[in-house]
Amino acid sequence: MTQPKPLLSVESVTKRFGDATVLDNIRFRLFPGEVHALMGQNGAGKSTLIKILTGIIQPTAGHMVLDGRSGWPGTAAEAQSLGISTVYQEVNLCPNLSVAENIFSGRFPSHGWAQGRRINWSQTHRQAQSLLARVGLSIDVTRRLADYPVAIQQLVAIARALGIQAKVLILDEPTSSLDDDEVHALFGVVNRLRQEGLAILFVTHFLDQVYAVADRITVLRNGTWVGEWQAEALPAQALIEAMVGRELNTSQQRPLHEPREPQTSPAWLTAQGLGQSGRLQPMDLEIRAGEVLGVAGLLGAGRTELARLLFGLDAADSGAIVVEGRSVRFLNPVDAIAQGLAMCPEERKTDGIFADLSVRENIVLALQARSGIRLSLNKSEQGEMADRYIRTLGIKTQDAETPVGLLSGGNQQKVIIARWLATAPRLLILDEPTRGIDVAAKQEIMEQILALADEGMAVMFISSEMSEVVRVAHRILVLRDRRKVGELPGGVEEDAVYELIADEHH
Repeated sequence: MTQPKPLLSVESVTKRFGDATVLDNIRFRLFPGEVHALMGQNGAGKSTLIKILTGIIQPTAGHMVLDGRSGWPGTAAEAQSLGISTVYQEVNLCPNLSVAENIFSGRFPSHGWAQGRRINWSQTHRQAQSLLARVGLSIDVTRRLADYPVAIQQLVAIARALGIQAKVLILDEPTSSLDDDEVHALFGVVNRLRQEGLAILFVTHFLDQVYAVADRITVLRNGTWVGEWQAEALPAQALIEAMVGRELNTSQQRPLHEPREPQTSPAWLTAQGLGQSGRLQPMDLEIRAGEVLGVAGLLGAGRTELARLLFGLDAADSGAIVVEGRSVRFLNPVDAIAQGLAMCPEERKTDGIFADLSVRENIVLALQARSGIRLSLNKSEQGEMADRYIRTLGIKTQDAETPVGLLSGGNQQKVIIARWLATAPRLLILDEPTRGIDVAAKQEIMEQILALADEGMAVMFISSEMSEVVRVAHRILVLRDRRKVGELPGGVEEDAVYELIADEHH
């Protein structure tokens, strides 16, 4: 049987920004009537490839053929005119406009008048309802888009794409804010559109969803093409191996920190059935004083979502938290801080440092916020505290009055850790504390984490670098697709964690 021609094909795609090559000789094929999953870890090049396909940026080299036409779209508008439409994780429509206005914005059906043209609202509403019917929706198209939940907004975005005669539909992390029922409904729509002959590119980090909906899988790694497979020919473990770049082999032995005997002391914090609809499946966990609990999982597994629930940044809608035997409820981070929790966020440049403030001011910030008017440190006392943490953590700075924005990434991260240590926390949550810093600084921070645990502090350590998790954790909580799939003792190999993630029985 002759294989049909691809609707979209790209060859030898390279993209450089200055001296940095972010895509190197990429190839990709998309056939009509198929769902093709594009997979890869953070930094693999998926977003850059999508931006090239949709005309947002231009490639340095390579060529593309879409439905027999050669050439790259020069702009996003040209990509749409060629039949390439994208639905993003964050719906990029106008919430203050009606559903119908969002579907037809820029191309409303109109009346012809001698003096000009006027929108034909009855036709607009009728055609909007017809497009929504193709995605299984029957809603009031005159209501504001903001009146509907995210799952409905996603389907409205797909209906808009159908309205511009899309041949290629790119779904970029469309399920990240949806619960299981909403994901199931979206996949029903995807299957219907596939049967109509639409070519669908599906970008996700959720392994289960790939195998639920994809016909074909392409994997990118570090800006290079790894391979293309039929989905049924690529088991989950082989997919992970392709993404991380090596075989999983648990017989490997590498030196790690000394493993501990399992602790039998009571948990300092216990969470039971903790979850948030659409973001994290209910799960149980325990954290003990004096231990580092590593949280492992691929990107999108729910690691940051768990940290945000524990620290009161997001509101849990199921489960309970118990601290030292007392049931607590964190309505906001202030409640969590009052109970002895502290958190260093993943995005230190936007959520962590205040670049224009000094090292001293950044360090005392959380302590002042926690204590309010009950504690007002004068500048001399603040300086003494800052100097103490500069020495303790080895922060490389001219002095405590240096603006923190002038420090290296690793030293900025140490300042954030110092800020929270100043509050004398019982539990320190570290979300990607080593991201974007050099190897020596990573080692120093991991040694500090183990030292804090030795002094009796409970630490939750989240990192996308699996080698770091297994090196520093005394116990490892493993997540996949926003749910807990198991726990492993400290001292295991990286591959044991990857195999638990890939195990389809969990």
